[in-house]
Amino acid sequence: MEIWLSELGSGVGAHLIYFALSILLVVLFIAIYTAITPYREISLIRHGNSAAAVSLGGAVLGYALPLANAVAQSGNIVDMLVWSLVGLVAQLLAYAVTRLLLPHLPADVNEGKLAPAIFLAALSIAIGVLNAAAMTD
Repeated sequence: MEIWLSELGSGVGAHLIYFALSILLVVLFIAIYTAITPYREISLIRHGNSAAAVSLGGAVLGYALPLANAVAQSGNIVDMLVWSLVGLVAQLLAYAVTRLLLPHLPADVNEGKLAPAIFLAALSIAIGVLNAAAMTD
């Protein structure tokens, strides 16, 4: 019985550490991503701008997918942090590519145009899925 309780405690403890760190990394990602983009997504979202919500939501999902894979596959926290950085860089690159393809993206998002925001979200999620799949031991 004591062994079972000990294993439960260590499993729950590890879960809490990885989960809390993951939440912190998502918050950090949002802070970095919104600092990089020329529009203020959070403010736009608060004012009902669906384009900002779609574009930021896609980027968060695109980051969370490889982050979840990093949590599941990492042997330790340092390994997880390295792979989370890879996920962050991949999302920033996805944004940069979208800016090249759609040079009016900042103005479009500010104006609430959904088509460019949906494209950015889809590209962000696709990059996240591929990045997560490419993470191998």
